[in-house]
Amino acid sequence: MAAVPRGPPPFSLPVCGDRDLQNNAPSLSAQADRAAAAGDLKQARALLQSAVATGSADVDLWLKLAAICRALGDIPAALAAVAGALKLDPLHFVALLLNASLLERQGSPEADEHFGRALAQRPDEALPPQMAAMVQHAEARYRAFQDRTDANLSNAIAKAVPEADAAEISRLGRFRTNIARLTTTYHSQPTDYHFPGLAEYEFFDRAQFDWLERFEAATDGIGDDFARVAAAERAELVPYVQYPEGVPLRQWEALNHSREWLAIHLVRNGEIVEANARHCAFTMNLLGTLPQPVIDKVSPNAMFSLLAPGAHIPPHHGIANTRLVCHLPLIVPDNCWFRVGADRRPWKRGEAWLFDDTIEHEAANESAALRVVFICDIWHPDLSDHERAGVRAVMEAHGCEGEGGL
Repeated sequence: MAAVPRGPPPFSLPVCGDRDLQNNAPSLSAQADRAAAAGDLKQARALLQSAVATGSADVDLWLKLAAICRALGDIPAALAAVAGALKLDPLHFVALLLNASLLERQGSPEADEHFGRALAQRPDEALPPQMAAMVQHAEARYRAFQDRTDANLSNAIAKAVPEADAAEISRLGRFRTNIARLTTTYHSQPTDYHFPGLAEYEFFDRAQFDWLERFEAATDGIGDDFARVAAAERAELVPYVQYPEGVPLRQWEALNHSREWLAIHLVRNGEIVEANARHCAFTMNLLGTLPQPVIDKVSPNAMFSLLAPGAHIPPHHGIANTRLVCHLPLIVPDNCWFRVGADRRPWKRGEAWLFDDTIEHEAANESAALRVVFICDIWHPDLSDHERAGVRAVMEAHGCEGEGGL
């Protein structure tokens, strides 16, 4: 094999086998490091060009070459070197970040979008200070790009459909923010039962439920029932999440048997909890007027959900997309929030909503006081009577045990 030249190497390599050429790459890289340390960037560049020409699959060689070319002010050559790195590893975080930085330095209008591509590959572990500063700069540039994109799309929608109603504006708004990458696309992912073709809305349009205003008007009566059952000596107040030992929990491990999230069940998996329900006649009568699923050992479900100060319910999915979950907030201190998919909202006393709990959702009580929400399940409005009967038969035959929802 030809010896590695001591002086600045030529751009064509000695004639030798491919394996010999590749074996030369580490030596050439080490020489380039020494040249760069001595301030001879031109020699370092020549050595690195020789190293990458060996066909080595070392991304770091290309990145070193890109850095040297950038230091010499040759941005097109630096971009070409980064392209070599990305050819070997298209999702390499440092290469993507350097590529965006070089495009920015070149004044390219594509730089900000490329910062977003790099950020999408950011590793979980802590970054060194210099890299952290680059990431912070990338985040600022990309967020400004997102905001500009969002504003442009918002103006386009406003001009195209000024007569859109509130529900249409909401859906068009999500379409817009998804394009601007300000929100993420979420889908129904039930843990057990997925019925095809049902609408996937994080929060459903109130207009679909003609009983909702009547339900909200009953807030004080339901609240009185809660105060009564909470004060009763023999009421059953239990951890919301209760799984036996040895069950693979995943999403519930932190809250299994926890007193931070408690429930007072009125109806649980289709069975009336008499110890609690007997104190809540008003609420029980109201439940009889709602379109709840009636499935043996599954539903209906209705409960008061109590979330302790400082508690956080981690992101999770419900078991079946054939039902929606209804929340009616009763006691809501400040700094309590609920997220379904990309839509995060604060609870407000007396303002109910229905959501698809098979879409990822989570909740938190960041206050110093108790949060209480009344929860019940409702048939998904897209299901026909025949489909509801079929769902009921399948779940009863399968032996499913339901859950009331967050």
